[in-house]
Amino acid sequence: MTALLAQDDARTAEEPRTVLPVRRTDEPMPVPRTSLGLLPLEYRFLSWGARFAAIGLAWVIVERLLPIQGLGWFVLVAGISNVVLLAVGTLVIDNPVAMADRVAQWLFTTAAAVVFCTLLTILGFVFIRGWAALHHWNFFTQTMHTTLPDAPYNQGGVLQSIVGTLIELGIAIAITLPLGVATAVYVNEVGGKFARMIRTVVEAMTALPSIVAGLFIYSVWIILLGEPRSGFAGALAISVMMLPIIARASEVVLRVVPGSLREASFGLGASRWRTVWHVVLPTARPGLATALILAVARGIGETSPVLIASGYATFLVTHPMRGVMSSLPLSVFNSVIAPEPQAVVRGYATAAVLLILVLILFIIARLLARPPSAKPSLRRRIRRSLDPKRRRAAPVAVSAVPSQMTEEPT
Repeated sequence: MTALLAQDDARTAEEPRTVLPVRRTDEPMPVPRTSLGLLPLEYRFLSWGARFAAIGLAWVIVERLLPIQGLGWFVLVAGISNVVLLAVGTLVIDNPVAMADRVAQWLFTTAAAVVFCTLLTILGFVFIRGWAALHHWNFFTQTMHTTLPDAPYNQGGVLQSIVGTLIELGIAIAITLPLGVATAVYVNEVGGKFARMIRTVVEAMTALPSIVAGLFIYSVWIILLGEPRSGFAGALAISVMMLPIIARASEVVLRVVPGSLREASFGLGASRWRTVWHVVLPTARPGLATALILAVARGIGETSPVLIASGYATFLVTHPMRGVMSSLPLSVFNSVIAPEPQAVVRGYATAAVLLILVLILFIIARLLARPPSAKPSLRRRIRRSLDPKRRRAAPVAVSAVPSQMTEEPT
């Protein structure tokens, strides 16, 4: 046994070992890569210098050299000049990798700024054009049933359209949300050949024109079944538009749920239904809220389906099965095409109300889909601290003085 151990030690000593390369002390330390979030002073000077130089260069090119005029050309030439000057300046003081990072950062930042400015321009234009009627409280509490289109702004309102939009959208959400999520669960969790066909149909319905959805409901619900035009028919038309968006977006969200959660649930003995209901859907709840928001944004602004299936009314209708029911998009359409300037202003104010309503619905959906926090709320913590039964006694500090020891008898 001793001889075998000695042979193993000799063989181990003869085997080559991994030797780490020795770094020379006279070599310069590697320069860390420049972060995009915290730029040094020279990069900030380069960024602002490139902006001012691009503005001056754009003025020279647009106003003096080329026969082109206009603010659009000036902004375009200034943007191109800015990115070129920024790339050349970064390449002078740094490596090509840093130049690519700066150019990519400029492109993405510019794209975000363009989208943000476009959104602010649209919102500002709508609110400014409709402010003359929007700041009157009667615009939200009265209808246009007894008001002429050229009446002053302190008369009439769009109460009937607000109520009709909320009723139709509520019915559409109640129909499409269970169907869309159930479709996504079947396609993602069950699968099979039939699931592939359903996925193909859902993807095809995503690009369905809104006028086709309105004509479908009009042909089936009104002509074939003999039902009158009503708010429920308009809600069905909106449901046809919302269903493929909820189903497609929910399927993408359910794919993101980690498979390890499903495997853990199956390993604990849960069935497929309990796994989907208690594990998959709660995990994907924020994503499902996003899918609902996208569908609501598509359905709340539809005009042609509700125009065909529901119709327009200037009086308040609260029953979805009795008579025509107005909505905010139809009010905007009928007001803007009117020849009276007061009606056009009311149309812009109605569009502003529609934007406010969409924002409120988005906030409510986000709050309902927010995952519960593990930390107790502030009210619960205050109540717990004030409750005498829940107060815990402070731990008694242990003295560091050693106990007295008895002297041993001599």
